[in-house]
Amino acid sequence: MDEEYDVIVLGTGLKECILSGLLSVDGLKVLHMDRNDYYGGESTSLNLIQLWKKFRGNDKPPANLGSSRDYNVDMVPKFMMANGTLVRVLIHTDVTKYLYFKAVDGSYVFNKGKVHKVPATDMEALKSPLMGIFEKRRARKFFIYVQDYDEKDPKTHEGMDLTRVPTRALIAKYGLDDNTVDFIGHALALHRDDRYLDEPALDTVKRMKLYAESLARFQGGSPYIYPLYGLGELPQAFARLSAVYGGTYMLNKPECKVEYDEEGKVCGVTSEGETARCKKVVCDPSYLPNKVRKIGKVARAIAIMSHPIPNTNDSHSVQIILPQKQLGRKSDMYVFCCSYSHNVAPKGKFIAFVSTEAETDHPESELKPGIDLLGPFDEIFFDIYDRYKPVNEPSLDNCFISTSYDATTHFESTVSDVLNMYTMITGKVLDLSVDLSAASAAEE
Repeated sequence: MDEEYDVIVLGTGLKECILSGLLSVDGLKVLHMDRNDYYGGESTSLNLIQLWKKFRGNDKPPANLGSSRDYNVDMVPKFMMANGTLVRVLIHTDVTKYLYFKAVDGSYVFNKGKVHKVPATDMEALKSPLMGIFEKRRARKFFIYVQDYDEKDPKTHEGMDLTRVPTRALIAKYGLDDNTVDFIGHALALHRDDRYLDEPALDTVKRMKLYAESLARFQGGSPYIYPLYGLGELPQAFARLSAVYGGTYMLNKPECKVEYDEEGKVCGVTSEGETARCKKVVCDPSYLPNKVRKIGKVARAIAIMSHPIPNTNDSHSVQIILPQKQLGRKSDMYVFCCSYSHNVAPKGKFIAFVSTEAETDHPESELKPGIDLLGPFDEIFFDIYDRYKPVNEPSLDNCFISTSYDATTHFESTVSDVLNMYTMITGKVLDLSVDLSAASAAEE
């Protein structure tokens, strides 16, 4: 271990693994360590026995749930937008050759007490029960504007500079009502609160285009994809990738103490009496607790069920977004469901998650609106975890710390954190103009 590395990465969570993969591909010498004897950190995937151990202490899971090995329960479940940034990153590093993806069946939104399919195109808008007849026409016009919008072609801008015009003003031009705005902003553009209404509209238009393009890519019911066997496959795929580029992975390394020189810059990491020298450290908040602060907490429920979620057209995998306004909350709630069709549970079993940014200390009652959508369940677990973000100045100490995972059930916010960190570490912007078809061979 007594060697010199460009970067030492601590923790094998998803963000750390993606960064370690990107840096290895860039030709940096990377050492990747984790205090645990398994991959994934906070974003690990558990079998049934591990799940019971985590939430129920020690008792054995009931036999009627099937074999423990057949379960891959992701602790931070998130779907990937088919044409989204994460898929581009995966293709850029060529890690896709170790992964198999499958499209997600459904994308739904909660509106006025009911679950509806999210309409994403002008044709779907016309069919959607979310809107009355006149509102449908207005929404259709807005969708066509978004579909035709091209940043480089002013003729498609209809005289509006979307880098300046706030989203609120763009929406007002089409006369859309609050209900419509709610599902467009939260279920299509995937904003987590309503601040976007006062920000330039270009971001929202780009997000809507991404959703529609991702949806068109598989002709399925949703724009999302998910790896077979769950997200636990990702860290391991990146570990393989890193090894190909000469990176080193070490699990089960206790302590992992970060060492600094007299100027306060990181100079190495010590574990079990040996020090590996390095110029930079990348880690999750748990490895440098004195350089992060708590910014909130996530409440979540994990349910094991024997049926799909009602009113989702029997979807074997589905996301439902419950916008904050519909619940009278400050932040959205998310329902995520996956099943044996993605090999994360035995045949006939479904795993559902309900998550939100916690506003109380009572996850059971706070998550009720989401849990009420699930129908009967065989087992349910509740959990609250703190979220942290870095407060250090990386240019002074060369420590690059990721932000804890949020409550969203899709990857867009996670990946933007990774790309910002990549730019801070390397000083360059990752080129993501890749051939998206490279990730589709395995999907079928």
